[in-house]
Amino acid sequence: MCQLNQRTGSYSCRSLVNAFVLYFYRQIPVIALFYSLKEPPLLLGVLQPNTKLREAERLFENQLIGPESIANIGGEVKLLLSSETPIEGRKLSFVNDLTVTRDGRKIYFTDSSSKWQRRDYLLLVMEGTDDGRLLEYDTETKEVKVLLDHLQFPNGVQLSPAEDFVLVAETTMARIRRFYVSGLMKGGADLFVENLPGFPDNIRASSSGGYWVGMSTIRPNPGFSMLDFLSQRPYLKRMIFKLLSQETVVKFVRRHSLVLELSDSGAFRRSLHDPDGQVAAYVSEAHEHDGHLYLGSFRAPFLCRLRLQDA
Repeated sequence: MCQLNQRTGSYSCRSLVNAFVLYFYRQIPVIALFYSLKEPPLLLGVLQPNTKLREAERLFENQLIGPESIANIGGEVKLLLSSETPIEGRKLSFVNDLTVTRDGRKIYFTDSSSKWQRRDYLLLVMEGTDDGRLLEYDTETKEVKVLLDHLQFPNGVQLSPAEDFVLVAETTMARIRRFYVSGLMKGGADLFVENLPGFPDNIRASSSGGYWVGMSTIRPNPGFSMLDFLSQRPYLKRMIFKLLSQETVVKFVRRHSLVLELSDSGAFRRSLHDPDGQVAAYVSEAHEHDGHLYLGSFRAPFLCRLRLQDA
C-alpha cells in the first residue's frame, strides 16, 4: 500500500517494493506442476448441501492436538519400520494412514510423499507431484512391498470387509483408487470412484457395507474451487508461495466440511455438510461406532460426535 507523506506531498510504496523484492529473490522448494481435474459434480440430489454436521457435539475441545495424535492406553510401543529405512530406494517421508488385516499379519499404509512431511501438506497438494505410494508391511517376515507408486497425495486407506482389496484416497486428484490384495484380481488396480465433490482424506467402513469419506473442503459446483482453479496454473501457484505462507493460503480455502457415504460399489449414498465449518471444522475422518459418527480433523483441536439417527 502506498502512503502519502503529508510534509513532502510524495507517496511512499515501501510495502509494494518489498513484495516485488520478495517475489523475485525468495527461493522456494515448490516445483509447481500442471494437472487437470474434471468439472466437479453438481451439488444436487444426494450431494445437496445441508447442515447435518452442525448437529454434532464437540468433545475434548482444546484438549487435543490435531487431533491426529496417539493415545497409549497401556500397550507396549514397538517400532516396526523406521522412516530412515529406504524402501525401493526412497525413504519414508510422510507416513499417513494405515489399515490392518483381522489376523494382524498385513499392514497396508500410505507414504504421501518422498519429499514433503505432514506439516507441508498444502505444499504437496499445490505442487501436484506424484511421488506418493501405497505399501504393505508383513509383521511376520518384516518385509515391505510397494503396491502402488506415482500417486498424487495418497492419504486414507481402508481394507474391504472381505479383505480382498484396499481403497486409497488420492487427495490431490479428488478420487479413490482400489488395489486388489487377494482373489482372482490380486495385484491389479483400478479406480473405485473419481471426480469426488471434495478432496478425500480418510476412508472408514460404514455399517451399511459401504464407506465413509471425510473431506475438509469441497469442490463447489456451482461455485469456485481455488484448488481446481490453480491446478492448471503452475505460475500462479509459484507466485502464491513466494508471497504467502501456508497458514495464510489455508485461509482462502473454503471451510465447507463434508462427510460422504459411498456404497460398496462407489456410488454416492448420502452426504453430511457443515457449509462454513461452524461446528465440525476441517473434517478429515468419520468413524462409525455404536450408532454414532466420530469426526476427526487434521487441524481442529477437538473431536465431534454425531448421532446417525440425526443424520
